[in-house]
Amino acid sequence: MNLRVGQGFDIHPFTDDPHRALVLGGVNVDGRGLRGHSDGDVVCHAVADALLGAACLGDIGTLFPDTDPSLAGADSLVLLARVVEKIGPEWRAINVDCTVIAEAPRLAHHRDNMEKTLAAVVGAPVSVKAKRGEGLGALGRQEGIACIAVALIEGK
Repeated sequence: MNLRVGQGFDIHPFTDDPHRALVLGGVNVDGRGLRGHSDGDVVCHAVADALLGAACLGDIGTLFPDTDPSLAGADSLVLLARVVEKIGPEWRAINVDCTVIAEAPRLAHHRDNMEKTLAAVVGAPVSVKAKRGEGLGALGRQEGIACIAVALIEGK
């Protein structure tokens, strides 16, 4: 078996724009939106980086640079689908595990929807867990949201 593991991480601060939606794992969640060139979906970005890292194909910032005006406000699920396409000729995902770090909002009611949405794009099971910063650091002070992801892929 030809297996590889990749790790992804992303973090975005909250925005002051009241019209910016909070999107996590492709799901609209009640709360302040995140600042970013795309829709700021830290979960999709971490998953994309984990898959790209496992396949030794760089990172999301290289593939989708924030200097590309065509990506302004981009749907991160679409970007994730492009990553899955990019690794597709040689690799297929076995599973992805994510940990979202946020004081707020609470994500328990959104977790199942996030997992189903992500799994449909990745083509493999995706688990999503939520943890709090327990008041420590920027995440604990509710300045933003971060996500860590690990992906296992298999050569075709």
